[in-house]
Amino acid sequence: MGIREIIEGKRQWRAYMARVKALPADYQIVYGEIQKYFFKVGPADPELLPGLLEFFEQGVADGTGVIELIGEDVADFADQLIKDTTTYADTLQREIGEQTDHESK
Repeated sequence: MGIREIIEGKRQWRAYMARVKALPADYQIVYGEIQKYFFKVGPADPELLPGLLEFFEQGVADGTGVIELIGEDVADFADQLIKDTTTYADTLQREIGEQTDHESK
C-alpha cells in the first residue's frame, strides 16, 4: 500500500467519522457501542458499519429516536445484524479446527 492510498484512506475515515459526529448524541452513543462490539467480535462484512450509519442517518431524517429505531436491547440489535455473517472469530475457529484435523492425521 502506497502513501497515497494511506492518505486517501485516512481522508475517507475522517469524513466517515464526521458523519457519525453529526448524529444526535443518543445515536452517537449507540453507534459507538455497536462499533466497539463489532471491533471485538469482528464481523467479516466491511459494509455493516457504513450500512448502520446510513440506517441511523435515515432514522434521524425521519425524526425517529434511536431506541424506537433499534429497540431497547442494543446488544441484541447488534447480534441480529451479524447473525448470518461470518465473523473473524468464526474464521479463526475454522482455521484452528483445520490445523487440528491436519495435525491429527
